Amino acid sequence: MHAVQQRAAAVPALTVEDERLDLADVRRRLRAIFIGSIGNLVEWYDFYAYAAFALYFAGAFFPGQDQVVQQLNAALLFALGFLIRPVGGWLFGHLADHYGRRNALMLSVLLMCFGSLMIAVTPTYASIGVAAPILLGLARMVQGLSLGGEYGTSATYLSEVADAKHRGFYSSFQYVTLIGGQLCALLVLMLLQQVFLTGDQLRAWGWRIPFVIGALLAVIALAMRRNLHETDDFVAAARTGRSESSIKALRRYPKEVLLVVGLTMGGTTAFYTYTTYMQKFLKLSVGLSDNQTTLVTAGSLVFALILQPIYGALSDRIGRRPLLIWFGAAGTVGTIPLLYALQSTRSAMVAFLLIATAWLIVAGYTSINAVVKAELFPTKVRATGVGLPYAVTVSVFGGTAESIALWFKSIGHETWFYYYLTAVIATSLLVYVTMRDTKRESAMGRHE
Repeated sequence: MHAVQQRAAAVPALTVEDERLDLADVRRRLRAIFIGSIGNLVEWYDFYAYAAFALYFAGAFFPGQDQVVQQLNAALLFALGFLIRPVGGWLFGHLADHYGRRNALMLSVLLMCFGSLMIAVTPTYASIGVAAPILLGLARMVQGLSLGGEYGTSATYLSEVADAKHRGFYSSFQYVTLIGGQLCALLVLMLLQQVFLTGDQLRAWGWRIPFVIGALLAVIALAMRRNLHETDDFVAAARTGRSESSIKALRRYPKEVLLVVGLTMGGTTAFYTYTTYMQKFLKLSVGLSDNQTTLVTAGSLVFALILQPIYGALSDRIGRRPLLIWFGAAGTVGTIPLLYALQSTRSAMVAFLLIATAWLIVAGYTSINAVVKAELFPTKVRATGVGLPYAVTVSVFGGTAESIALWFKSIGHETWFYYYLTAVIATSLLVYVTMRDTKRESAMGRHE
């Protein structure tokens, strides 16, 4: 009888201990997601500071009187940062798959710090001539290399540290911090515009300030990432033996690679349309003032940021594929009328509401695209499988969106871009309709 009582008393003790272990595991996961997300925010702040301040520093590197041409030149260098991203996707994917997600994340933020410092100290065209835009281009390449590695590695890390039931929700914070990085760049711009500096001071030297801030933030993010724990999936995969070459391993998954390309092309083009290009569109096409442009862009990004975890949590309940189809179908039908309406308005409030409507569509892609890609590949090739084909697609479609739009505008056919964007989204829709739902058929936990 006494032994039975002892066994009965032991049951609650075990339950309490299990609860403690569960709580400790939840805290460990949340801490890893927070640190990984904050580092991602810093990386994207540094990258987007270029786009946010291009209106002020373009004239310092590209002399001339035509503002559209100056912005086009600056946009071409912005695109240059994307051209190097596939190299970053391959290099950091290899490092993450062979030597750990944590090490790759630390190196990527260190490179971003270096790229930001280069931009902060580069002399202008008036000082060193053509060497100025060349150095600016080199700095953008360093940043592109860093960011090419950051996306695949952070998407993999966040997906692996999240629990299976809430993977869509937690992984959505990659785009929360991605958008948050751009929002922080715009907030710095607003403070400099409206509180600390005049427009002339911003054009003369103030545009360097955000890049100094970015370099300092990158150092802080590096210190935080030193304390990240490695993911359980990577540790488990490492025990099965040394991996082969990342590219060689990736060749065994041609269907998954093509899926990443197909599901990314429409989403990335739409994303960069409503983020980096939208600031120029509001200024040069809609005709809003500098302050109105910044406020509308920042307000729409806050709205987009809020949508990400909502859509991510929804994907945990109904699956990933319905959200992707929503983006593809609504984007195909709604893009042209939305952009025509935006071009014709002269009201900052109407412009905000139209861009917010666009984000209700685009968030169907942005909120879950990282977890969908991570769920396509087994552990040993996941970072490379996510990062490399994504980086190639973003280089071709996302990084060129602003340049294509500005080029159409410079030749007097701005509206052609609306049809181009629609066609790219429609192509991705075909992929969404035919692909499997990765929530229900996931490769997470597979270590071959």
